[in-house]
Amino acid sequence: MDLKNSKKESNIKHIVFILIGIGLIIIALAIPAATFAPVFKAEINYQLNNKNRGTSEIIPIDKDFSIVIPKINANTKVLKNIDPFDSKIYQLALSKGVAHAKGTATPNIAGNTFIFAHSAGNWYQANQFNAVFYLLNKLEVGDEINVYYQSQKYVYSVSENKIVNSNESEYMSNNSLDTKLTLMTCWPPGTTLKRLVIIAIPKDDNKK
Repeated sequence: MDLKNSKKESNIKHIVFILIGIGLIIIALAIPAATFAPVFKAEINYQLNNKNRGTSEIIPIDKDFSIVIPKINANTKVLKNIDPFDSKIYQLALSKGVAHAKGTATPNIAGNTFIFAHSAGNWYQANQFNAVFYLLNKLEVGDEINVYYQSQKYVYSVSENKIVNSNESEYMSNNSLDTKLTLMTCWPPGTTLKRLVIIAIPKDDNKK
């Protein structure tokens, strides 16, 4: 009788260990799936909408301050004067849109207008904070970026697309009098390993 109970107990423990193992595997798969699902979704939408892209003008989500990138169908509010070195502040801002770095120019004045989005330090927040700029790597020299500021449209043309180290902060410098737009996001999407930087210059048809 004791042997039978012992064997039954052993079988139950074995089943429990198997179930725990399966649960851990599911969790291990769910975390990266949740992290990168928005990336896959953005890529799929980009490919599916490739033929229709650019056929109609995108209405900005907020004419007070927003960014529209027709090629990747990005259209989001820009939160102004956000400290890029204070994670509590920029993470809150990035849950509502993308962020304009405090101390950099706005589109109506000469200088470097720096707009950024970050992947967060964990998988859940990464979904929130970087989705808008997931497809910035699709941009090529000559592609158009539109920034709306105080009901004025500013049109830029991409001049550079590069991947840099995460500690390279000189791209947000506003020391130059040259007018430009700099976009930055973490790369690869869902990580904080490197930074993807897009630099764009004003097109001739901007109204100042």
